[in-house]
Amino acid sequence: MDTLASMAMFVRVVESGSFSAAAEVARVSPTMAGKHIRAIEERLGARLLHRTTRRQQLTEVGQLYYERCKQVLADVELAEASASELQATPRGRLRLTAPMSFGSRRLTPALTEYLQRYPDVSVDLVLDNRVIDLVGEGFELAIRIGAIDDPQLVARPLLPYRMLLAASPAYLARHGTPTHPGELSAHACLGLSNWRRRDQWRLLGVRGEECDVPVHGRLAADHGDALRIAALHDAGIVLQPEVLLTDDLRAGRLVHVLPGWGPPATPMHLLYAQDRRPTAKLRSMIAFLLERFGADAAET
Repeated sequence: MDTLASMAMFVRVVESGSFSAAAEVARVSPTMAGKHIRAIEERLGARLLHRTTRRQQLTEVGQLYYERCKQVLADVELAEASASELQATPRGRLRLTAPMSFGSRRLTPALTEYLQRYPDVSVDLVLDNRVIDLVGEGFELAIRIGAIDDPQLVARPLLPYRMLLAASPAYLARHGTPTHPGELSAHACLGLSNWRRRDQWRLLGVRGEECDVPVHGRLAADHGDALRIAALHDAGIVLQPEVLLTDDLRAGRLVHVLPGWGPPATPMHLLYAQDRRPTAKLRSMIAFLLERFGADAAET
C-alpha cells in the first residue's frame, strides 16, 4: 500500500476516534481503513493502537508515529503548495545562454525590462558562441544562431540574424565608397580570423543576385567587437552582425556600405527542453523573448 496514504489514514483514525469515522472522511470502507493501519503495523513490526469494542488508544510507538506522521504530512502539503505557487507566479533563478554579440547588444537591455516586470525572478546569463548542451550544462533556455538539428529541443524561430558592411566616414573619405561588391577587393576588409573562408565574402543583392568577392586586409581578429573598434579607427570596411554595428550607424560613427548587399540572413532560434509542466518563470521568459525577438516581432 502507498505509505503516505496509509499514514494519512492513521492520522484520521487517531483524530476521528474510530475506523468508521475515518473511513467516512476518506470515502472508503472501514475494512479498507483497517487494512491501511495493519499494513503500517506489519511494516514496523509494532502495534500502533490498542483496540477494544468501545474505544481505541495509542500505544507508545503509536503516539510517536502519530506525531511524526503529522509532521511528514504537513511537510508534503507545504511542498505541494510551494510547487503550485511556483507554477502560478514567476519566481526563482533562470539560466539562459546566448551568442556574445546578440546577448550583449540586444538581449541584455531587454532582460532589464523583464526583471522589472517579474521582480521575483533572477537571471543567470552566459554569453558564449559555442553550441551548449542545455540539459547537460544546466540551462533552461538558449538562443542559438544557425541550423538546429536536435530533436530533443523545442525550437521557436526568432528574427533572422543579419550582417552588414560598414566603415568610418574618414576611411571612406580617403579611399572612396564602393558602389558594387566587386570593388571591395580594392579595400582593406576586416574579417574574423576564424571564418572558414576569410579571404572571400559571399554577398546577396536585394534581387537575389549572388557575388563571391575576394577580399584582403592587414587586420583580422577572433572577436567581432575588436573589428568594430578597428573600423571606428578608420582601419577598413568591417563585415559584422547588424546588432553589433547599429548604435554606431545611428550615431554616424560608421556608415552602412553597399546597403543593397549583404551575406544571407542566418536563422536564429529560442531553444528549450520539452516539459509538460514548465515553471512560471520559464513560461514568462519564453513569452517575453518571443514578444521582443520572435519571428513576428517588429525589427528594431
